[in-house]
Amino acid sequence: MGGIGKTTLARYAYDDPSNVHHFDVRVWVTMSHPYQLRVNLLSFVRSIKNLLEEVYKHVGNEKLKENVYRYLKGRRYLIVMDDMWDTDVWDDLQMMFPDDVNGSRIIITTRELSVASYVDSLRRRPHEMRLMAVDQSWSLLKAKVFGREECPQELQKIGEFIAEKCRGLPLAIVVIAGVLSYKFNQTKHYWEMIARNVSKAVNTSTDEQFYDILSLSYMNLPRHLKPCFLYMGVFPEDYEINASYLIRLWAAEGFLIPKESKDMEELGDEYLEDLANRSLVLICKKRSDGKIKTVKIHDVLRDLCLRKCRDKDFLSTVNDFWGEFPQGIENSKRLSILCNGYGSIPNMESESSHIRTILVFQHWAFDFWKNFRHVKILDVSSVTFRSSDSVRYIGELIHLRYFALTCESSAKILTLVSESLYQLHNLQTLIVRILKFEDDVMPQERSGTSGYILLDVIENKYQSYMVFEIARMQQLRHLILLDGFLPDLSAETSHVISSLENLQTLWCIKDFKCSERISEIIPNLRKLGIIYSYKSTYETGWSEYGLNNLVHLQRLEKLSLYAEPYPNLKNDLLSQNICFPATLKKLCLSGCRFRWEDMGMIGSLPNLQVLKLKRRACLGTQWETTEGEFCQLKVLLIDSTDLHNWETESSHLPKLERLTLYECNSLREIPYGIGDIPTLELIEVDIRNLSVLESAKCVEEEQRSCGNELLQIRFLKSRSWPIKTSR
Repeated sequence: MGGIGKTTLARYAYDDPSNVHHFDVRVWVTMSHPYQLRVNLLSFVRSIKNLLEEVYKHVGNEKLKENVYRYLKGRRYLIVMDDMWDTDVWDDLQMMFPDDVNGSRIIITTRELSVASYVDSLRRRPHEMRLMAVDQSWSLLKAKVFGREECPQELQKIGEFIAEKCRGLPLAIVVIAGVLSYKFNQTKHYWEMIARNVSKAVNTSTDEQFYDILSLSYMNLPRHLKPCFLYMGVFPEDYEINASYLIRLWAAEGFLIPKESKDMEELGDEYLEDLANRSLVLICKKRSDGKIKTVKIHDVLRDLCLRKCRDKDFLSTVNDFWGEFPQGIENSKRLSILCNGYGSIPNMESESSHIRTILVFQHWAFDFWKNFRHVKILDVSSVTFRSSDSVRYIGELIHLRYFALTCESSAKILTLVSESLYQLHNLQTLIVRILKFEDDVMPQERSGTSGYILLDVIENKYQSYMVFEIARMQQLRHLILLDGFLPDLSAETSHVISSLENLQTLWCIKDFKCSERISEIIPNLRKLGIIYSYKSTYETGWSEYGLNNLVHLQRLEKLSLYAEPYPNLKNDLLSQNICFPATLKKLCLSGCRFRWEDMGMIGSLPNLQVLKLKRRACLGTQWETTEGEFCQLKVLLIDSTDLHNWETESSHLPKLERLTLYECNSLREIPYGIGDIPTLELIEVDIRNLSVLESAKCVEEEQRSCGNELLQIRFLKSRSWPIKTSR
């Protein structure tokens, strides 16, 4: 049954250090439900190759299977297929897995005994999970509520009673523990109240009792967290949810209650951490600063969300339609489309429709803009718009706060999109993804008061990008343009742009120029990501882009600079044309060709916690750090460099927690003093550089001999397949 621990047990086997070392390849895929062959195949390819879906967008299913087979051939692999519901899945996929009699293994989790028996040709009895005994239940509850501390004597008997009434279901125990774990809830009176409710829940029918137990966790949520939890139901089953994406949606919905000392994003992080602490969401990945990066929700808890949503008309989901949409969904406030289907979407233009949020995760076609004039949140990024007719009415959605879409890079389409967007004065978040294409015929260049199309020549063909002006969108907080440009904010033109005080995120912007007035135009910018093309880094030069003016962005915390991998002019180095603000906490450089001897200007940043140097970010063979630099640095990643000698001491990186060295093929060794950093928890190294590998092992052995059990070493197998290990 759901929540009994199948996935948890499989995960323990998957992550066990001895298995990590033993297998050449490990793949974990959560099977789609309902079953969709294409979705599962792309999951396998992404897991193995670490490539974007677009790479295989036009590759047939049989070719995808062949790619997986070829990759696994000759390798010893461990594959987990989690949550399989149908024997057809195995029939479709089993030919992908070569049997080289080399000790490869496949683990399948399922709720169906018939599926488990079917996939094993030897007809061995599958391992059946059992409900926990009472003493096991109490041990788990205690561990989740009190950690290593002792349970107060007055709560002992009540706690044992609560554990018993959870009937041995681990998920129910863990969720109830989330209710009881808060210090202000650890009173005899409160525990007795929970015990009465749990006892009442198990007196219902067997099918309902666990939902009633889990409902207690929802009922005991603070008022501000209830809609945030219910909102998890909009996502497909087993969907890995990006935390930033979720928090932006919460903000657009109005779920985040403003506080003077914190902005919306900080509040969202707190809300998500609170839900995780209550075991209502599962943390999948964490960012380098320790905050949550991605989460999932257990399918049983998702079912609970959907039940509560139906009761409150909070949300409707559409899993299948081939004709007309299900009746009655117009009474819900939110609509989530989770399927590929054909059919008309109801007219939502009338005042009687309550729908204000539409999230489309799958759909073949979507051009019913005129039906959505009252919608505030619309995410159709999973649909690629390929005709001008499909985007013609975007400008009529004047109530939009959150909008995400994907369109082809046709000049006509991009012109229509850019001219429509300026009518959306209430937008807080805008995400535009432009899929590139090449055409033998040059599109017509078109300009207007609101936006225009820029044409680049690529191998004698033309490629179009959207240039986006943001002056009219005063409410905008987050702007993400994949292959989009902003207008030149130089001193000659920036006087026409008023201050965009709400703007906090500019990401994936092409060839961005920093005006001297940048601090007046975007004074509260916190995240900035720029992609510089070959033209900017070689033909034009860094001096044309005003990066010295970045120093004026006094709230900037995260900066990412990516330069296409072409050599700079020797007399126009980035380090001579950039000045970083002291507020920076995260810095990522890729292809920027910084000189190691100029790293002092980065090391002197007083708040820098994360530094990632990727793909020739730095040039040279020698790096020598100085005491007093990198005083707050916690994470350091160096990827693809010609560095030979690195000299540093523990006092030069006093707070370092994580070091990753990847494709540093010329590096002779890890500095010996690295191991003496008291905060260091993890070193990741590429196993192909044997000298670095050996020095990492020496650092580990030295620390073990000194009694340091905190430090872990992980060996990275290859760029396409990192094998993560821990001692």
